[in-house]
Amino acid sequence: MFIGHFALGFAAKKAAPAVSLGTLFLACQLADLVWPTLVLLGLEIVEITPGATAVTPLTFVSYPYSHSLVALLVWAAAASGLYAVLHRAGTAAIAMVAALVVSHWVLDVITHAPDMPLTPGGDTRLGLGLWYSLPGTLVVETALFAAGVWLYTRATVARDRAGTWGLWSLVAFLAIIYAANLFGPPPPSVQAIAGAGHAIWLLILWGYWLDRHRVPRIA
Repeated sequence: MFIGHFALGFAAKKAAPAVSLGTLFLACQLADLVWPTLVLLGLEIVEITPGATAVTPLTFVSYPYSHSLVALLVWAAAASGLYAVLHRAGTAAIAMVAALVVSHWVLDVITHAPDMPLTPGGDTRLGLGLWYSLPGTLVVETALFAAGVWLYTRATVARDRAGTWGLWSLVAFLAIIYAANLFGPPPPSVQAIAGAGHAIWLLILWGYWLDRHRVPRIA
């Protein structure tokens, strides 16, 4: 899942208006931000297997430290704890950061083939396999994304023109990247996959920038 994770980041702004959109994006995508580095270090393994599912040509052989449930619970505790120290935030904001980190595992279990580990060292792998159906994936993920963006627009209002065009250009860019991933050719190498994964950091920065140009909507 790609835009589905960002959908939860957008939607969470409604429940946690004090938390920057950049932080919400970082939390929901933390697993995929850590993963490329672990792949390049040889600690986690992905293979390019065209036709592995209808949606992605990737086979996730091993990613226990970035995507197992136990590992993400640890990452959630670390991320929310760091946020609490840096921002002296309330309980609701801290809990939202932690919940978004763990939400990555939940959404990936829905979409992935049975490859999502429970523990770093265990053999159990879960996955409901939504990715075996391209139409099903499109319906679920685009609906989730549309709902998330809608909730974000209900939670915030632009303070200037940048707050308006910055939001819709981000939405359009995410949609374009999503379409390219779905309908484009397989990546040429694992190194290219890792490079694209590291580029997600630019979307996190976009979220922080956008948050400076939008303010919580007063009911």
